[in-house]
Amino acid sequence: MEVPINKPEKKQNIILEQQKQYLYEFWKNSRMIRNDSVLEAFLEVPRELFVEPSYRDQSYADHPLPIGSGQTISQPTTVILMLQLLDVLPGQRVLEIGTGSGYNAALLAKLVKSTGMVVTLERHSVLAEQASENLRGAGLEEVVVIAGDGKLGYAEMAPYDRIIVTAAADQVPQNLKDQLAVGGFIVAPIGATHGCEMLKLYKTAPDHFQTSSHGLFSFVPLV
Repeated sequence: MEVPINKPEKKQNIILEQQKQYLYEFWKNSRMIRNDSVLEAFLEVPRELFVEPSYRDQSYADHPLPIGSGQTISQPTTVILMLQLLDVLPGQRVLEIGTGSGYNAALLAKLVKSTGMVVTLERHSVLAEQASENLRGAGLEEVVVIAGDGKLGYAEMAPYDRIIVTAAADQVPQNLKDQLAVGGFIVAPIGATHGCEMLKLYKTAPDHFQTSSHGLFSFVPLV
């Protein structure tokens, strides 16, 4: 017996794929994103699995979307720019602060591949549970999702080669600096919620960091 085709759903899937390809081509052709691994991860992860169903048609719109608990999933361009700065390599151990819906963790999982590890912290337990479900739905059960205070990091699995913070803070928490391996990077938005500065910290020695600035962004606060 043939299974009937849901034509509206099929049409929406085609539109979403077109929108996804548009973003990919724009980033690649404008050379905004030059890291091919990041671009490939974007193509591999269905963002629509990580947005609320009522916003599914906006999955690839280049603006933030609400995900509940007063939080948002960042606009695709911001997510991809941060991942390019983070410069994740296969086999690395990565800590993410601010799981949200799990989308960024899914991209990180694609970047570290099967030989690496992604640990992600979310202070809202409801979001942490939802992110775990979303990641399972995307076939990425290996991501470790922890409900906890991101400012504390997660020392149990430290040190990390890369740490990414997806919420604005007054400064990079010392716990995160301590849990970063020498030679590793932290990427974090620092400053006011609107107009925070995207910083990249390179740990050159146990107590020394080189810091570079990479533009202004808007994020929910790290609390």
